[in-house]
Amino acid sequence: MNIKILSVSEVNNYIKRIVDNDFILSNLSVKGEISNLKFHSSGHIYFSLKDSKSKINCIMFKSRAVKLKIELKEGLEVIIKGNASIYPATGNMQIYCDKITREGEGELFYKFEELKKKLEEKGYFDVSAKKDIPKYPRRIGVVTSPTGAAIRDIIFVTTRRNSLVDLVLYPAKVQGIFAYKEIIDGIEYFNKKNNVDLIIIGRGGGSIEELWNFNEEELAKTIYSSEIPIISAVGHETDFTISDFVSDLRAATPSQGAEIGVPLESEMRRNIDELLKSIYALVNDKLLLCKNEINSLDRILNLNSPMNKIKNSYIECDTLKNKLDWLIKGRLEKEKEKAINLNGILMAHNPINVLKRGYTIIEDEKNNIIKSKKNMDFNKDIKITFKDGSIVGKFMQNK
Repeated sequence: MNIKILSVSEVNNYIKRIVDNDFILSNLSVKGEISNLKFHSSGHIYFSLKDSKSKINCIMFKSRAVKLKIELKEGLEVIIKGNASIYPATGNMQIYCDKITREGEGELFYKFEELKKKLEEKGYFDVSAKKDIPKYPRRIGVVTSPTGAAIRDIIFVTTRRNSLVDLVLYPAKVQGIFAYKEIIDGIEYFNKKNNVDLIIIGRGGGSIEELWNFNEEELAKTIYSSEIPIISAVGHETDFTISDFVSDLRAATPSQGAEIGVPLESEMRRNIDELLKSIYALVNDKLLLCKNEINSLDRILNLNSPMNKIKNSYIECDTLKNKLDWLIKGRLEKEKEKAINLNGILMAHNPINVLKRGYTIIEDEKNNIIKSKKNMDFNKDIKITFKDGSIVGKFMQNK
């Protein structure tokens, strides 16, 4: 019987078909420790998964790697899901990873995703429900362990940023069974007392088990119902908890929570100086505007002042008087001229002037001028007027 001679490629491809069609190897969940971790520039991740006796090569392509929710590092205990296959070019067997979780996190991640979906559907994560973080809080309540690194970081950052902000610590367990109840008590305490402007809850980093108290539904409801804004500052930057989603703002670390919540004192003082300058400028502008308005009103008042009206009336009276004087004077001059003319006429017809030329006026007893001889009554007295006087007597008639 002749045995067919195969090429290396044929052997590797044959083994690959067998592995790819194996029911177990096509859907694996493998637990182990990460080693030889490499992040390729293409976005793919290469590493080995090992235990105390063996190791196997693994690869996670970029399309899957971008969805990772944990930070891979050397020595991390993980569970990977994927399929085993042969790379024909080298004949090496490796696992193509679809999902990677920390060891023991599988069930907890399921619970986490279920609760997250439930609360999201109820509107707990809606942006419209989130309260604004106060820009200049005077007192900040902190709910965390009094002995942990979180409170030390928060105190350090707060002291460095602003000496005017007071911190009020509500000591609470942040790890262990029912520790979340003490966190709830802290939030309710500050809401009841209403003695702080902002609340920071949190703790340092840890595994999902250690952070699980911040994934409890009861705590999420308390955060959502709080009248005081809450910053959730739990774990490290890659750690996410339910409290991060339901709180008014998430901080990657407790230190960042203090950075966000505590304004810089120097910036506050600078803003105050700028506001004072703006206020002074506004006040000066307002005063100048009021002064101009007063001056304008004063001018209007002066124009409409009764004294001005009286003064103007004086002027008008003087003008009318002058005009009246001018009219009277003109009228007098005209009448004088008329009188002179009439006087001339009168003098021209004055009987006295006629008498001066040697004529006389003869009047009867009743002062009627006798113009004709036939009007003479020789039996009565007559008056004869000369230029220098009159005589009375009877006139003798010549026979």
